[in-house]
Amino acid sequence: MTDLLLPILVFLPIVMAIVVLLLPRRSYGMYKGLTIGATTVQLLISLMLLGIYHTDIGAEAAGVVNEANFQLITKTDWITLSLGEFGKLKADFFLGLDGVSLPMVVLTAIVMMIGAISSFEIKDKQRGFYALYLLLAGTIMGCFVALDMFLFYLFFEFMLLPMYFLIGLWGGKRSEYAAIKFFIYTLFGSILILIVMIGLSVSVMDPAATAIELGLANAGELVPTTVVEQVQQMLAAGQISSEYIVRTFNVLRMMEAENYIPDSLLNIDASYMLFGTKVRFVAFLMVLIGFGIKLPVVPVHTWLPDAHVEAPTSISVVLAGILLKVGGYGMLRMAYGIFPDGGYHFAWWIGLFGVISIIYGAFVALGTHNLKRLIAYSSVSHMGFVALGIASQTGEGVTGAIYQMFSHGIISSLLFLLAGVLYYRTKNLEINDYSGLYKKMPRYTILATIGFFASLGLPGFSGFIAEVIIFLGAFSSNAVNGLLPRWMPIVSTLGLILSAAYYLWALQRMFLGKFQVRVEEDESKLIDLSTREMLMMVPLAITTFVFGVYPQFLIDMMSASVEVFIDFTNEMGPLYLGTLLK
Repeated sequence: MTDLLLPILVFLPIVMAIVVLLLPRRSYGMYKGLTIGATTVQLLISLMLLGIYHTDIGAEAAGVVNEANFQLITKTDWITLSLGEFGKLKADFFLGLDGVSLPMVVLTAIVMMIGAISSFEIKDKQRGFYALYLLLAGTIMGCFVALDMFLFYLFFEFMLLPMYFLIGLWGGKRSEYAAIKFFIYTLFGSILILIVMIGLSVSVMDPAATAIELGLANAGELVPTTVVEQVQQMLAAGQISSEYIVRTFNVLRMMEAENYIPDSLLNIDASYMLFGTKVRFVAFLMVLIGFGIKLPVVPVHTWLPDAHVEAPTSISVVLAGILLKVGGYGMLRMAYGIFPDGGYHFAWWIGLFGVISIIYGAFVALGTHNLKRLIAYSSVSHMGFVALGIASQTGEGVTGAIYQMFSHGIISSLLFLLAGVLYYRTKNLEINDYSGLYKKMPRYTILATIGFFASLGLPGFSGFIAEVIIFLGAFSSNAVNGLLPRWMPIVSTLGLILSAAYYLWALQRMFLGKFQVRVEEDESKLIDLSTREMLMMVPLAITTFVFGVYPQFLIDMMSASVEVFIDFTNEMGPLYLGTLLK
C-alpha cells in the first residue's frame, strides 16, 4: 500500500480537477469541497510520509545517487521509442523520495491546503479556478518526487499553464501583463532545460535496460549489480553496438559518468566546444539559468514582483510558498547532481549572484511602498541565501539552503495572506495609506508582527536557523573546498540589516501611532481577522516558531541525503573538472 502513496499524492488532485470540470453547473458548491478534500488528503499523506520515512539507517536510505537507497519508489516502464540503428530511447514513470525532496513535499502539502482555504474569496468563474488550482497542486508535487527527467519536465511545464491563467484571469488591473511576463520568462527557462534534457537523453545509457537488450539479463527481473557494471565496462571499451544501446531520461543514470556513451555530446571526456566553452559547461549554465529564473535570482527576477502584485492572494501564497522552491530544488537535483563539474567551475559566480540578489532585493524592498511588492522583493533577497548556500557545496550550506526554502515557504505564505486581508477589505496595499492599525485590528497586528519578525530572521523563528546555517556553510567553504571567498557571507550580512530596516519601517508606519487611513471610506472596512483567516494564519505562525526552536527534526530528516549529496559533488566535481580542463 505504501508504494501507492506517491502516485496518489500526485494524481489525486489532477483527477479531482477533471471531476470539477465534469460537474454540472448547478454543483458549483462542490468545487471548494473537492479542492479542500484533495489538498487535505495530500497533507495527511505527507504527514504519513514523515512517519514512514527512515532517517536512522544512514546512507542506505539517503537516496540522491543510488536508486536502491530511495524510499517509497514507484517505477514502471512508460515510453520506449525505437531509434533504429541508434538503439532505443526510454522514459520511465519513476517516483521516489529522499531527504532532499521530503521537506519540499511536506511544504507543498501545507501551502496548497492553506491556499485552497484562502481561495474562498474567489467569486467569479469558480469551476475554472478550482480546476486549475487542483492541476497546479498535482504538478508541483510531481516535480518534487519525479526521478525521470522527462516526467519531471512534463510536471514542470504543466505548472506554467495553470499559473498563467490563474494570474491572468483572476488577478488585478495589470494581471494580463504580469501573466504574460511570467509566461515568457518561465518558458524561456523551460526551453533551456528542454535542450539540455534532449542532449542528456542521447548521451546517457540505461545499463540495466541495455543488459536486457544484449541478453545478459531477463526482462521483468532485477538486473544484478555485477551485470550493470559489466555493461558499463563494455560501453567504455566500445564493445556495444549502437543499435543495442538503450538511452534514458533517468536522472540517477545521468549522475553516473560510467553511463555516458563514448564520444556523445555530454560525455565528460568529449572535446565538443560551443562559444569557445566545453559543451558540459554550457549545458550546466543553461539548466542553472532555467531554474534560476524560477528561483529567482538577479537579474532574471523581474517577473516576480509583477506576478505577486497582480495575482490573487491564494496564488501569491502558492507562488512564493512553493513555485520558487522548484527552482532551488532543480538546481540541486538537476544542475549540481548531473553536472557537479559545472557547479565547481562556476561556484564563485553563483555565489556572487546570490550575494547580489540578497543585497539588491533588500535595497529595493526598502524603497517600495506597496506591501505585496515589499514581500516580493524580500523573497528575491531570501532566495539569494539559497543560491549562496548551494554554491558553497558544504554540508551546512546545502542543509541551510533546503531549510531556508522550507522556512521561507511557510513565512512568505503567512505574509501574503496578511497582505491579502488588506487587499480584500480596501483594495489598497500602499503602506503609506495606513497608520495605527493595531487599534482597529489587534489580532491582525499580532500576526503581522510575527510574520515580519520571522522573515527578518529574529531568533526563535525558522528563518534565523536557516540563515545561520547558510552563513556557517558559506564561511567554511573557503577552508573545506575553496569555492567561496569569505567576503561573500560577510557582505551578505548587509541583507539582514536591510531586511530589519524595511520590515520595522513597515511595522512602525502601518501599525503604530495614531489610527488613520488615507481613504475615509476604508475605515469601516478595516475589521479584524475572521475565524477562517485565523485558521489559515495561526498554524503558519506556529510552524515557523516550532521549527525555529526545534530545528533538529527537519535537519535529521535531510542530513543523510545532504551528506551523500555533498560527498558526491565534492568527489566528482573536481574529478570531472580535471578531465574537462586537461
